[in-house]
Amino acid sequence: MRQALALAQRTAALASPNPQVGCILTQPGLNGQPAQVIGQGAHLYANRDHAEIVALKQARDLGHATAGATAYVTLEPCAHHGRTPPCADALITAGVARVVVATVDPNPLVAGQGIARLRVAGIQVHVGLLQQPARELNNAFACFITEHRPFVTLKSALSADGYLAPPPSRRAEAAPVWLTGPAAREEVQQLRHRSDAVLTGIGTVLADNPALTDRTGLPRRRPLLRVVLDTHLRLPRNSQLVRLSQDDLLVLCGTDVPTSRVAALESDGVKVITLPEHAGRLSLRATLNTLAERDLLSVLLETGSRLNAAFLAQHLVDRILLYRSPRTLGPNSVPFAADHLSPEQVERDLLTTQRSTVDADTLVEGLLRDPWPIPSKLAVPR
Repeated sequence: MRQALALAQRTAALASPNPQVGCILTQPGLNGQPAQVIGQGAHLYANRDHAEIVALKQARDLGHATAGATAYVTLEPCAHHGRTPPCADALITAGVARVVVATVDPNPLVAGQGIARLRVAGIQVHVGLLQQPARELNNAFACFITEHRPFVTLKSALSADGYLAPPPSRRAEAAPVWLTGPAAREEVQQLRHRSDAVLTGIGTVLADNPALTDRTGLPRRRPLLRVVLDTHLRLPRNSQLVRLSQDDLLVLCGTDVPTSRVAALESDGVKVITLPEHAGRLSLRATLNTLAERDLLSVLLETGSRLNAAFLAQHLVDRILLYRSPRTLGPNSVPFAADHLSPEQVERDLLTTQRSTVDADTLVEGLLRDPWPIPSKLAVPR
């Protein structure tokens, strides 16, 4: 199962909007020998085949018999027709004798039905092996398929005393402030790579002039979508975001903006969409709905105080990552979140908390909500 999870992990940015899934097929060893791996595979959206089908095809191509085999799969085999036929049926036809499943599929079209179909066919099924890491790998899929919105991760780099940046009087205009070290910034690039979209606000753009690109160099099925919330459409045409745009920049603005400004940005290759406003601010739920309509499973927030507070207040954040630098900024610096919400208060609300060090920096991460609300009637015993 660990091998299957490793296969699934390698599909970051290549499986969405489908889940990341790995499968290992084994046959019992002869004369007391260890089991032999006869096929393995992971799902890549562009290649259509699910992980189980990839593994079965590899086994057959290598001349291995699949009858009597054991399949280790990180997500319940599907039982419905989507882009491909049901994987449960393929395993039954292949004569597999045993299937070990890490976790039930949260998709209501599957959720226990694939396992039930295998058992009806006389296949031995075990559920729950390494369930937690398997679920963590597909938190975004679970959120999207059950709530029809992207899984939202809020990432912030903070000083030791909990601030985002020095006061404007102590910093250069349109230039980023680096609080954390190179290792933490490299981790953020990996976070961007594993996300379908990265979102910021116009305030952060004007203050930092960020690029918000995925600079890992790793392959992606589709570009990282860079999203800017900009009610009054103030995005500078000479900003890094616009200059680097390759049909991967989406700006969300209010309805009361000059059409000439929209046309100018669109001529630069920027997609502009108007959203409803409330009290002069864009609807965050409409923002997430807009991203969901594009089949984006996950969004990484790299936002300032106001948007941090707004997303948290509306309970639209699923996961938190707070990188704390040893550097202090002192009073009157830019707070983590408006409305006097401290990072310590957010940490107290986490369902799960992990602390680690990244060179000189400290990372606190955890979930604010569980994206796997499997109803009890669908829970499948091991």
